[in-house]
Order: sequence, then structure tokens, then C-alpha cells
Amino acid sequence: MNGNVYFVSGIDTDAGKSYATGYMARLWNESGKRTVTQKLVQTGNDSFSEDIELHRKIMGCGILQEDRERLTMPEIYTYPCSPHLAAEIDGRPIDFGRIEAATEELSRRYDAVLLEGAGGLMVPLTRSLLTIDYVREKGYPLIFVTSGRLGSISHTLLALEAVKSRGIRLEALVFNMFPREEDTTIADDTQEYLKDYLAVNFPDAGYMTVPIMVL
Repeated sequence: MNGNVYFVSGIDTDAGKSYATGYMARLWNESGKRTVTQKLVQTGNDSFSEDIELHRKIMGCGILQEDRERLTMPEIYTYPCSPHLAAEIDGRPIDFGRIEAATEELSRRYDAVLLEGAGGLMVPLTRSLLTIDYVREKGYPLIFVTSGRLGSISHTLLALEAVKSRGIRLEALVFNMFPREEDTTIADDTQEYLKDYLAVNFPDAGYMTVPIMVL
């Protein structure tokens, strides 16, 4: 296990993981902690990861040498779906050795690596391997992204129950403010509920909000 690699996942595909990953990388770099982002598996793209592109835009750093070397996007598939199916459609199994070698090299070059998953925490990487079990196998601490959308409390608690049952360390829960509705009743209460839940069930985990930014 690389002690400076953090896995970023969320309640679903539209939780705002990429936005949150780029924002955290920007904050950590500004604080003096040299941080790079990596995409575990990118689907729905051809030669370049759109999520990495978004990270760089938020970070304000432009395309990195590590991006050109494909260390930050070692596996890209064309069909926009779960990695297990995208790999089958393209006829090319996910090369976990390549991914892990890339993560190791990024870990060596930087103080921290934010490794963003594809979709939600329970998304299958293969027919027999879920993302959450890959995280457990590698021993990565988890940064979990949620939001104030209706239904997000249930999705968040179900995911955190699975995290706890597998013994995965929750590094932080990240609340994505986008999209910000005029009526914030649900979002405001969701934040308070989840903070109270963390205090009881994951007292060592951090909590942060990701604001809405104009890109």
C-alpha cells in the first residue's frame, strides 16, 4: 500500500467526484502538499481522459507531463458505461498491473495522489471484482463524495455501511454543493444529518464542502 494514495469515490456517477477531486488537489497544492490526480479507469473517451482534463482546469495547472506519459490515465475505454462492460466491448481486459505501476510512480513523484474511481463505490471493475473490494485490497483510505440531492442520505449511508463492514478507512466525507437549488431545505438538513452520523460512526473522518465555482 502507498501511504500517500487516497481513493475518491461517491454515491453515483453524477455525485461530482471529478469536480471534488480537482478542487481538493487545488487546495492541497496551494497548502504546499504537492498533489496529482489519477483516474483508475476512464470510460466513454478515446485517447484522453475528460475527467483528468476537468481536474487540470480546476487546479489551474494545464496538462502535466504525467498526463502526457499516460500515468494519470492508464486505462481508457470508448463506451460510456461501467468499466467491466466497457472492457468487454473494447475487447481489452483492464490491466491492473499497468494501473498499479502508474499509481506507484505518481506516488513516488508527488506528496499525494488522488485516485478517482469510475461511477459509484459498488461499480464492478470486472465480473468478479467491485470497486469497493479493489479499494479494500489495496488498503487505500477513502474520500467519499455525496451531495444534497433528494435520496442522497440513503445512498450515502448504504455506502458507508459497506465501507465499515469491509474495514476500509474513511479519510473524509465530501459534500458537493453543486447543483445549488434555490430551496436549500433538503441540502442543509442533509449536511447536518451526515455530520451527526460521522461524529458517531466515523469520528476520525474529516468533513468538507466543495463550493460551486465558475469554470
